[in-house]
Amino acid sequence: MFSQFEAQAAQAVESGRLSGVVALVTDSVGEVYSHAVGVRTAGADAAMGLDTLFWLASMTKAVVSVGALQLVDAGKLTLDGDLADLIPEFADLQVLEGFDAAGAPILRRARAPVTLRRLLSHTAGFGYGFIQPQIAKWREHSGRADPAGGIRADMVQPLLFDPGEGWAYGINTDWVGVVIEVASGQRLDTYLQDHIFGPLGMKDTGFALSPEQQARKASVHVRGPDGKVMPIPFGLPDNPEVLSGGGGLYGTAPDYARFLRMLLNGGRHGDHQILKAQTVASLGVVQTGPHRAGAFTTSNPAMSHDFDIYPAMHTGYGLATLLNPEPTAEGRSGLSLAWAGLANTYYWADPAVGKAGLIMTQLLPFGDADMLGLLKSLEMAAYGG
Repeated sequence: MFSQFEAQAAQAVESGRLSGVVALVTDSVGEVYSHAVGVRTAGADAAMGLDTLFWLASMTKAVVSVGALQLVDAGKLTLDGDLADLIPEFADLQVLEGFDAAGAPILRRARAPVTLRRLLSHTAGFGYGFIQPQIAKWREHSGRADPAGGIRADMVQPLLFDPGEGWAYGINTDWVGVVIEVASGQRLDTYLQDHIFGPLGMKDTGFALSPEQQARKASVHVRGPDGKVMPIPFGLPDNPEVLSGGGGLYGTAPDYARFLRMLLNGGRHGDHQILKAQTVASLGVVQTGPHRAGAFTTSNPAMSHDFDIYPAMHTGYGLATLLNPEPTAEGRSGLSLAWAGLANTYYWADPAVGKAGLIMTQLLPFGDADMLGLLKSLEMAAYGG
């Protein structure tokens, strides 16, 4: 069933358009298919393998969202309470309405509170500078650095709309990581290790890599003028003030498959109930109402292409992931859980039929056509198409 996918992946690697690819499909019991082709770094010898470490980028979001929902299950957080009592910066948030003739931002006080539900569903109003040019312009005017540097003060930015009045992909889940730390009393990495990574056996997932893990890490690549990939220097900040709950994790395909299997199994893994079954079921409920979610136009083509994986659907966002309202042409059930990472890593989980998959490389910009084609090919094979 996977022969066409493997031929496409081999051709992309042989042509130099991708350095290497790892793919994996799992059901609720265990892995049913895996494949690795190519090398971790273009021009080097180390082969891609199931033990290769990838920067997960925004695949971090689902993991951190589950961490926050564990605290809701435990009664330490609520979905709809005003978070200003936990996060002082939320007490005086401003909405960016535009810029005056001199280029100065026009701001007003937000008319609604930021809640955990709004952060998890990206309806709180926070954005990303590489998607929303007004955020990049505000940062330039204010002299505020990009929050990817791990400085908490740089995470304070104006909202694009009043909380609850729109959908914008942004630093919402970075703030969720801070909320977890305050509510749990643990640093984010410790909390996730104790409550998710350890119980699930995700031994190769974390915010920092050991020397042995560094040796298994894939390089991030870009395409040269000839269309062939070449590695670039890339690394997350050492010892940041704030760990990025929205994009700071590294991990392997088998580790992330363990997380996806937990979602397929109603929050359970072996003897561990990671998340209440009813909470897992709620992940498939659209939280964005009339606001279409999951598609965006780039303002920085070096970071991302325009992205709209299902242009014919009114896609929504739940408490952790993108939700496709209808079945996909490749076989995925309606209201499956899915998202991706900036360096072209992608996953889905389909609880309705107990099937999940992921495909990973390390390439910028996001939304690469070759990788999106391989994702669809993998999905079609996984469903027997």
